Amino acid sequence: QVQLVESGGGSVQAGGSLRLSCSTSLIARTTYCMSWFRQAPGKEREGVAALGVGGRTSYEASVKGRFTVSKDNAKNTLVLEMKDLKPDDTAMYYCAADDSHCPMYGDTWTEGNFAYWGQGTQVTVSS
Repeated sequence: QVQLVESGGGSVQAGGSLRLSCSTSLIARTTYCMSWFRQAPGKEREGVAALGVGGRTSYEASVKGRFTVSKDNAKNTLVLEMKDLKPDDTAMYYCAADDSHCPMYGDTWTEGNFAYWGQGTQVTVSS
């Protein structure tokens, strides 16, 4: 049974940093695309960072230069380092995985293209 378990969310002030983790055995499967999505109240879920085959990455425009996605193979963990956080970053953050779709492959970066999901971790940024 595939499981993705996020952790690391919390409340910070604007300008602060957080490190999200997603624990999953899918990290060991090098053909999988791993992605972080977020969903703010009243908004659609959007992709913010993705890590594909060969270590290729994609970032949503508003987080480029502030968020970094990586994986720790030894710990079977996908990591999202977030710095210079802004109130607009406030959302539920989800880890997702798929074995055939990935934004850097030209696929639409939508939740429908990812088969496996975690339960989410809340990030709240106050001004």
